[in-house]
Amino acid sequence: MEVDSTEPARRHVDDAVVRAANRADWDEHADDYQAEHGAFLGDAGFVWGPEGLREDDARLLGDAASLPDRRFLELGAGAAQCARWLTRQGAWAVALELSGRQLQHARRIDDDAGTPVPAVQATATSLPFADGTFDVVFASYGAFQFVADAGAVLAESARVLRRPGRLVFSVTHPVRWCFPDDPGPDGLVASSSYWDTRPYVEVDPDADDPTADAAVRYVEHHRTLGEWVRLLHAHGFHLADLVEPEWPAGAEHVWAGWSPTRGRVLPGTAVFVADLA
Repeated sequence: MEVDSTEPARRHVDDAVVRAANRADWDEHADDYQAEHGAFLGDAGFVWGPEGLREDDARLLGDAASLPDRRFLELGAGAAQCARWLTRQGAWAVALELSGRQLQHARRIDDDAGTPVPAVQATATSLPFADGTFDVVFASYGAFQFVADAGAVLAESARVLRRPGRLVFSVTHPVRWCFPDDPGPDGLVASSSYWDTRPYVEVDPDADDPTADAAVRYVEHHRTLGEWVRLLHAHGFHLADLVEPEWPAGAEHVWAGWSPTRGRVLPGTAVFVADLA
């Protein structure tokens, strides 16, 4: 069967291949991402997803008074906007990011905003920190859906957390994987099985063999709600909350496949709040 190399595939990819492809992809597109979404995110803002749910309002990491007494690690931090917001609240926060270009944007914003954030370039599946270093590990659309081995991220998160610790992360809502990534009406028609958890894979359209590992350019992973709950439980976490932000009234912005058309009908983001006793 002839493979159309211009279309994304759904197939399994090794973790090392995923890591290399996504690092290169974020390095390539970091400038455009920050230019397009930087104002929405804010230089020192904390947004949990395209719906605009802000930590100032949600308080999923803890009440405001407790922040200065705790240590935070942000996974898949991008330009460290969330960690920078925490720093301004008086907290001790570290940003971890796979993409070197995203971290260059973090340094630029550090200088512009006057709020430097300690940052490390590493993968979330192998954290370069000692056991029990942090009180809270979190990710706003970072790391968790961009790795092949989510169990490794959860194990590493549990390892670096003090007890009691908290893990909070947002991902594309699993239900959204049933629908095309289209902000218009066509994005409301289900086209894929919710239970098809093979990763979404983009490949080099000029590759001689689009099925080869070397052709992989970007990978994103879908896991069902049940799979996330089981993974959390298997790594010692208790699910304290599952937040599904509603599209806010009056919001007319579009972010890739997120839009008022879809956001008023379908959940776009799932935020998992889990505690480690």
